[in-house]
Amino acid sequence: MLDYVDRIIVGCWQLSEGHGDSGGRSAFDALEAYYEAGFRVFDCADIYTGVEALLGTFIRANGLSSRELFIHTKYVPDLTTLPTLSPEQTEAAIDRSLSRLGTKRLDLVQFHWWDYRVPGYLGVLDTLCQLQKQGRITEIGLTNFDVERTEEILDCGVPVASIQTQYSVIDRRPAGRLAALGKAHGIPLLCYGSVAGGLLSNHYLSRPEPQEPYENRSLTKYLLMLEEMGDWESFQGLLQVLSDIAEQRGTDVATVASAYCLEQDAVRACIVGVRNTDHLDRHVALRDTVTLTGRELDRIESARSTLGEIPGAVYALERDLGGRHGRIMNYELNSKSA
Repeated sequence: MLDYVDRIIVGCWQLSEGHGDSGGRSAFDALEAYYEAGFRVFDCADIYTGVEALLGTFIRANGLSSRELFIHTKYVPDLTTLPTLSPEQTEAAIDRSLSRLGTKRLDLVQFHWWDYRVPGYLGVLDTLCQLQKQGRITEIGLTNFDVERTEEILDCGVPVASIQTQYSVIDRRPAGRLAALGKAHGIPLLCYGSVAGGLLSNHYLSRPEPQEPYENRSLTKYLLMLEEMGDWESFQGLLQVLSDIAEQRGTDVATVASAYCLEQDAVRACIVGVRNTDHLDRHVALRDTVTLTGRELDRIESARSTLGEIPGAVYALERDLGGRHGRIMNYELNSKSA
């Protein structure tokens, strides 16, 4: 399963309409540059407005076959639709992704469910399995599911091909139980957030803590995560260690931070966000040459020890709809992207 996945997956959420200066020709040029550099797996979602259609245009413009480019998309039904979600609605959403991408089969559909208190995710997965048998889906993956629900899903016979999860040197919630589950069942972890929305970068080294209003919702999200585990001063100590390693290797903090994730148990790939070609060379190096030594990993772990751990299971804080993490989420993007 997913034998085509390399160490790096190109994440396309920053190419969605209305995200910064993305969109139009610059977004297309970014896809072209990454493809020419040998990247073959691109990650998107039905809620990333315009991205599935953009990738479909790119595929057609370059005459690419199903084995020359692989698209991982997500099925993320709106929170308000969960109580009444029907098999027909799920099928329509998958057909919409097929139409946007201009393909007959989706390589990987990664399923996300906002609220465990609302029953129905097993029924949706049953529908996805039926669509898989019909040939409209090749593989089924999960996004942001915890160990208990993943075990439940596996017990129901769903052939889970991958688990996409937030993972970084500051967010190690997938370490331990989820990673062990992945190893035991041969399910790779595909990690997003390895640079924590840019916090794990040279940009924030030796700088004061950002103050509100923050630049974007992503920065807000990861600053909240950082607050769960420690203070800005301790974080600066971790950044300095990452910077020292990066300087010795002639690279940058973000590359070292992502390389750290790639060394963790059950991790198959990091999803790196792309808006333009500014970081292309570093992403090539991360894919091809940057592998951390045991000593470097020990130094990072020692620096991490001055910080705590983010509490709870994978994505548990974000699932508290009324909590400070949950309140910043946008739960109704599927209908808006229609």
